[in-house]
Amino acid sequence: MSARVDTADWLLTKPERGNPQTRLDARHDGDVAWSEGNLVRPLVHGATYFPALCEVLEATGPGDLVLFTDWQGDADERLSGEPGSEVVEVLGRAHERGVDVRGLVWRSHMDQTGFFAKENRHLGEQLQRRGPEVLLDMRVRAGGSHHQKFVVVRHRDDPTRDIAFVGGIDLAHSRRDDAEHRGDPQAQSLTEEYGATPPWHDAQVALQGPVVHDVETTFRERWEDPEPLSKAPWRRLGDKLRRLDTTPDPLPEQQPPPPRAGDHTVQLLRTYPNLRNSRAYSFAKFGERSVARGYGKAIGRAERIVYVEDQYFWGHGVADVFETRLLAEPELRLIVVIPLVPDLTGLNRRAQELGRIRALGRLMAAAPGRVAAYGIENHAGIPVYVHAKVCVVDDVWASTGSDNFCRRSWTHDSELSAVVLDADYARDLRLTLAAEHLDRLDDVAARGLGEVMADCVEPAGMFDAYAATAARLEEWHRAGRPGERPPGRLRPLPLPRLSPLTRAGAWPTLAVVHDPDGRPPGLRGTPDY
Repeated sequence: MSARVDTADWLLTKPERGNPQTRLDARHDGDVAWSEGNLVRPLVHGATYFPALCEVLEATGPGDLVLFTDWQGDADERLSGEPGSEVVEVLGRAHERGVDVRGLVWRSHMDQTGFFAKENRHLGEQLQRRGPEVLLDMRVRAGGSHHQKFVVVRHRDDPTRDIAFVGGIDLAHSRRDDAEHRGDPQAQSLTEEYGATPPWHDAQVALQGPVVHDVETTFRERWEDPEPLSKAPWRRLGDKLRRLDTTPDPLPEQQPPPPRAGDHTVQLLRTYPNLRNSRAYSFAKFGERSVARGYGKAIGRAERIVYVEDQYFWGHGVADVFETRLLAEPELRLIVVIPLVPDLTGLNRRAQELGRIRALGRLMAAAPGRVAAYGIENHAGIPVYVHAKVCVVDDVWASTGSDNFCRRSWTHDSELSAVVLDADYARDLRLTLAAEHLDRLDDVAARGLGEVMADCVEPAGMFDAYAATAARLEEWHRAGRPGERPPGRLRPLPLPRLSPLTRAGAWPTLAVVHDPDGRPPGLRGTPDY
């Protein structure tokens, strides 16, 4: 680590994780709940991640092991963009080469509720027909989901090649976009503002080193949970009629952790909900909320900057974590990048707007001039759907995962995030993301990140650069787009004005549908996780 920090000051210890049933940290000594000696590479955008994943999968051979989870999956999504690189083909060919391929795909709620049960079922069915054992997992809280998106590849004969991919990118349509943000040709429809091929901003990380064993353990805990994949009689009957596999076969014995691959310290943070005792997770009897606890610990140390890119950012619970620190640290700045407009309409949109007001509006009032929120657009003026889940704190602590800044992700759905504790990594990730939004990627490629982004190294400089860039672009739009478009993709995020009646109508939808509480009863109504 380039800048010396005390690891235990920033990362959760075993007791702080708060889940004595998990074996995730069993191989670590004492209260250590993290892995050292890793190499982490950020993979910004699906067009970066998918080809890297494809290359790794195509290089597997007999005796290797591939494990993956997915919230949403499309069997025909092309990982490289070329025919033959479809998810079902790449994983099917791996199985035919003698690779042991296992998958857990969230079963999904019904298509009629706006989800994708048919697509996920088809992914499972098609892969099962090709040989891999891919199961539809509905062991969730009512209204909840398995939201984890990760892949683990273990190599029987060469553990130095072992790798895991963790983040927010599903093996699904719309994800294979790049920094130009013209969208994935295999598109998933959003609201009309996003056009026919919605631009999509996302992130994943590639992990090598001992932490791969930790990601594998997360998969194994879910795979080996003795509870049935679904208890609904109609689902079980449908699976029987379709001859779907619903019984996980034993996994091969877990191999020792891969050898040291670099100098990065990595901690996995997770969310699992509290379920009724009759069907509680064997590896998390009362759930796990280390995502919320990890954010709380890191943000509780912030002094200079917290930089967030997220699909959501709403609710009083989220605001609590930031408000306390903003009031205590007069130099602390918060930058939030989320979608310009929600991807839903009607009452659901009003609910999400209410959530934004209750978080961002409150924080802007608490620390005026030090909290800024933006959306991004592509050069055609189309909003970019921000699906990334990235957070950088003081250029020391950097997370990338499946979890969003909302109570649902912190308590109710299953989530997985990888936190890297390394000053060079955290700073470079922040500056790389900023270079895209400020339209400096070409200059970075020619002259280097440090030179081009020198004005953003200090948090106050980046805060000001974002504000100036967004103001110029906003003024250009308001003036009718005269002349050449100013550089940059940032737009100030408008906080809607909702009438008291609209707020009252939207609140139940926000609290019950979009941001439910999955904590044990004794914690609900408290700021604790």
